[in-house]
Amino acid sequence: MNETNKVPIIELKGISKSFGRNLVLDNIDLTIYKGDALCIIGPSGTGKSTILRIIAGLIAPDAGEIYIAGKKRQGLIEDANDPIVIGMVFQQAALFDSLTVDENVGFLLYQKSKLPRQRIRDLVNQRLEMVGLGGTGDRYPSELSGGMRKRVSFARAIMYNPEDTQSHPQVLLYDEPTAGLDPIASTVIEDLIRQLHCLEGICNTYVIVTHQDSTIRRTADRLVFLYEGKVQWQGYIDEIDQTDNQVIRQFMSGSTEGPIRVVG
Repeated sequence: MNETNKVPIIELKGISKSFGRNLVLDNIDLTIYKGDALCIIGPSGTGKSTILRIIAGLIAPDAGEIYIAGKKRQGLIEDANDPIVIGMVFQQAALFDSLTVDENVGFLLYQKSKLPRQRIRDLVNQRLEMVGLGGTGDRYPSELSGGMRKRVSFARAIMYNPEDTQSHPQVLLYDEPTAGLDPIASTVIEDLIRQLHCLEGICNTYVIVTHQDSTIRRTADRLVFLYEGKVQWQGYIDEIDQTDNQVIRQFMSGSTEGPIRVVG
C-alpha cells in the first residue's frame, strides 16, 4: 500500500506534551488517512491516550501543529469547530448513570436539535440495532454488562442529526475499547468495530489505542508503535511478525528481555 495515493484527514506535526516534568510526547509526527483502520500501540503510560485526546481537541499540545482535513486547528474543540466531526469512545464508556440508554445515545439530539422526540427515539433505536442492542433504550447503564455498555457508547459515537450533514462523524477514536472485558466480550467488540467500519453511511476511518493482542490483530490494518514519547515503528499488520525492530518484537512477544525497560 502506498500512502502517497491516500488522502490525509488528520495530521500531527511536531507534537510535544508534558505533564509536570514528565515528557509524554516528544516531537511526534502522525498522519491519519481517510479510510484508515489504525492502531496506536505501545506499553502503558507512553502517551497513547494523550494522542487521542489531542486529536479529539480535548487537550492542547505544548508544541506542534494539528491539521484537520487540511485546516490548522486553533485552540481546543470548544474554541472553534473542526471542518469534520471526530467522535470518541472512552475507555470506561462514560455513560450518564442517571439517564436511560435512549437518553444517553440521543443526548446531543435531545439537547441541541429541533427533531421531534419520537424521531430521536427512532434514530436511537436504529443505532442500537447496529450494535446489536435494539430494544434496550429503556434500560439504565447499571442494568447492562460491561460489554453492553461499551456497545452503547459506540451507538452514541455514531449518532448524528440526519438534517444536519455537518454533524456526521468522519473519524472515530477508540480508547482501549476492549479493556476489562473477557475474551468473548472482546471478540464481540472487535467484530463490531470492523462491522461499523464497513457499513455504508457510517464513519469509515478510525484510530484505536490498545495493547491487547487480539484487538491489534483483529481491528488494525496499520500500526504505529509509541515508546518513550516517540514513534519507534510503524507499518501494516501483516508486517508485525516479520519486522527486525527489537522494540516491537519484545512488545508483541511479552518478553521481559529487550530494549523496553520493565518497571518494578
